[in-house]
Amino acid sequence: MKKLFIALVVSLITLSCSSDNSIDSQEVADNQLNFSPCENGFADIYPCNGYDLLAKLPLSVFNAAAGNDIWGWTDTTTNKEYAILGLDNGTAFVDITDTENILYLGKLPTATSASSWRDIKVYQNFAFIVSEASNHGMQVFDLTKLREVTNAPETFSADAHYTGFGNAHNIVINQETGFAYVVGTARGDAFLGGAHFINIQDPTNPTAVGGYADNGYTHDAQVVTYIGPDADYFGREIFIGANEDQVVIADVTDKLNPVEIATVFYPNIQYTHQGWFTEEQQYFLLGDELDEANLGFSSRTLIFDFTDLDNPELFHTYLGETSAIDHNGYVKGNSFFLANYTAGIRVIDISGIETKNITEEGFFDTFPSHDNADFNGVWSVYPYFESGKIIIGDINSGLFVIEKSS
Repeated sequence: MKKLFIALVVSLITLSCSSDNSIDSQEVADNQLNFSPCENGFADIYPCNGYDLLAKLPLSVFNAAAGNDIWGWTDTTTNKEYAILGLDNGTAFVDITDTENILYLGKLPTATSASSWRDIKVYQNFAFIVSEASNHGMQVFDLTKLREVTNAPETFSADAHYTGFGNAHNIVINQETGFAYVVGTARGDAFLGGAHFINIQDPTNPTAVGGYADNGYTHDAQVVTYIGPDADYFGREIFIGANEDQVVIADVTDKLNPVEIATVFYPNIQYTHQGWFTEEQQYFLLGDELDEANLGFSSRTLIFDFTDLDNPELFHTYLGETSAIDHNGYVKGNSFFLANYTAGIRVIDISGIETKNITEEGFFDTFPSHDNADFNGVWSVYPYFESGKIIIGDINSGLFVIEKSS
């Protein structure tokens, strides 16, 4: 159902979806929206609370019809910060170090055809990119090439192309172990659309090392080296899968013998979409993507207590300030950064999670038209730059860079 809705949205967008980069640096500068503080509830035309707009680049700059996922990379050699923006027809790379002059460096075109779904993660100095485009596989791109761009925007080539699967909805990487987990592949493949395990410790030579199929199709996941309160699993590699109608917890330390630990259900399941651990790995925050549209909830975040991984429990349900659909959410410290489609990003204070004292502390709404439960606006958010910059991938409007108001 989700795919149908987003496909309809994308079909209505009339911007060119050419995969070339036929736009010069002056055109980029002309289309850039620079700093606008959040004052009296707005930053430029965008509703806000506590977050300033630093910069914006529209989809027209990228010659794309739609945006989707976003991730970030910090070059530890130069200390420059980069946004990696998924597009329907490829992946864009933007230097956001100087937000008064952000630089669109170029695009890596899609490996096969255009698609509304693309997902990116970073390991070491490489980006790993999957898409639901037919036979796309996994592109590997050496991010250090961004240091050498002299004639932006360039059209890049992948440094490796892994074809051990065709289409995929998402990719997850455990930074500590150097394994990628590709999920949402074809439902009839070797792992039934579950997780493909790929060794990426040598990034340009990815190697298949098994997979997990016991609970069927996995839409999204998080994989961690476990440091949480359950001593039985300390130091193990734990997979948390959002599997459409259940949450799956599995021990994937032994890639040839993954073991299910538990499955989790909750009231009013519509489409189990994506979740993220709190930093101490006691609580897991989950979004169901269709409960707002189908059941009329305000944006609903389900909070599970994973103190005992063998016996996880639904601990609390947080209802947001709008009726918008929740999408991808990430935890940084005591804040939960939630991509909330038409309601923009919502920043939720989880410092009082143990006492169920959870409140919205701020927001930035990239889709000012309305907050209805439909598939427009923010796809994803990346809040992990040490500088405090936050980058947003918006389906309709491209790239936003924001920051907490001082």
